[in-house]
Amino acid sequence: MSIFQLRNEELRRFPRVMGIVNINDDSFSGDGSLDVGESLNLAKQMIQQGADIIDVGAESARTNRGPITIDEEIARLRPFIEAYPALVKAAPARDALQIQRPLLSINTWRPEVVKAVLEMGEIDIINDIGGLVELDNAQLCAGTDASLLVMHTVGEPKVPHLSQMYDDVWGAMEEFFDDRLHKIEGCGLDREQVILDPGIDFAKQRLDNLRIYAEIERLSSYDLPVLLPISRKTVIGETLGIEEPQERDAGTVACLVRGLAAGADIFRVHNVKAVADCIRVVSAIHQARPTASSM
Repeated sequence: MSIFQLRNEELRRFPRVMGIVNINDDSFSGDGSLDVGESLNLAKQMIQQGADIIDVGAESARTNRGPITIDEEIARLRPFIEAYPALVKAAPARDALQIQRPLLSINTWRPEVVKAVLEMGEIDIINDIGGLVELDNAQLCAGTDASLLVMHTVGEPKVPHLSQMYDDVWGAMEEFFDDRLHKIEGCGLDREQVILDPGIDFAKQRLDNLRIYAEIERLSSYDLPVLLPISRKTVIGETLGIEEPQERDAGTVACLVRGLAAGADIFRVHNVKAVADCIRVVSAIHQARPTASSM
């Protein structure tokens, strides 16, 4: 059976749910909080609802908000990271389909922050939205058991790239991943520590995003875990004419179903319960198919 490794733990390719926790007050979806207690309670709730991974970030990726300082980002993350092991220990027992210890992912791109959080505790994933222009974060992860999520994008984070155009978005994305994986192997990071993210809504137009969803199977050629960011995305709002992100959960589930059919491994979402329930129903339907021996 195909597996991938995170924190030296073998995980079957049962679709995994990554719950989004924002320790900020300017999240695009309006669900962030600077109160670390509220953030921990949200993470606890997501774990109970079926999250296998908690992805916590201290800075909104919104390009119409200025960046916070490195020190502020570290200060926001520290109490959450330090409290997370106790939260996991106190969580109710998980069923056989769930990862037994919910993994912790840190959403950041600055090497100074990556270095600091890796020194704070047991970090399973560094979710780098910076496009890995430099290899600092890969080199930092290479000395640990943490996996590195490499997201396709163009240009600097926190800067709008609204005019970015592609003659062939898939050709550009595959060229990007080929380049990054070649460089990663050269800096000592094990290929088994890498997760790919097509970067929906990052430096892409509506049609680019829809084309990525339409052909997401193409990423399977890398034989690496694929994270599909589906939650309340701008492309959903543009397609449905819904301006308010929190009203886009039905569209999110539609993207989930497409991703499940394509074999994506991890789904990053705000509404964990809806997505976890959908995955279980779809998986149960697939398992109910008669086998050749039973026909």
